Amino acid sequence: MSRPPRARGSVLDAYEQLLITDGARGATMDAVAAAAGVSKGGLLYHYASKEALESALLDRMLELARLDVDEMAGHPDGIVATYLRTSVMDDSPLDRALLAGSRLAQSGHAGASAALRDVRTLWEEALRPHTRDETALQLVLLVGDGLYFNNALGAGAVVGPLPQGEDFEALVRLVLEAASA
Repeated sequence: MSRPPRARGSVLDAYEQLLITDGARGATMDAVAAAAGVSKGGLLYHYASKEALESALLDRMLELARLDVDEMAGHPDGIVATYLRTSVMDDSPLDRALLAGSRLAQSGHAGASAALRDVRTLWEEALRPHTRDETALQLVLLVGDGLYFNNALGAGAVVGPLPQGEDFEALVRLVLEAASA
């Protein structure tokens, strides 16, 4: 009898969460099995090695980034404004995947670093036709990075400067004005 696909996703979810909360060192195969509520054999059935689990996580991150780009490209407000607004994400599937991928990269995992660069490249390629030049593109990307970083600071004890309401919309308009093609 084959195991349900939901179990495979639960294992990957558990690994992702352990990376976020405990880092790469704490996300052992035993810890993942326990967090997912499966036996070590059940874990190995779905992911034969730690490398297979890492690869699945990075594939998930890239797929979520591709979906993000597709959604932004189809948004009526335009891709640049949508990119800026969605840079303030909190506990979305993409946010969790990026955090977990970042934790892997921080541990020296070359594949995670490459996958994070690939995500950045996806966003760059999607935004480039909608910005005036390379400097304007970098402005959009760096403002998005800053929004994401400051939003992440707000999740802990340190609150980052994150504009709210009309101030946030004024920031979006300012960047659009400076970067528009």
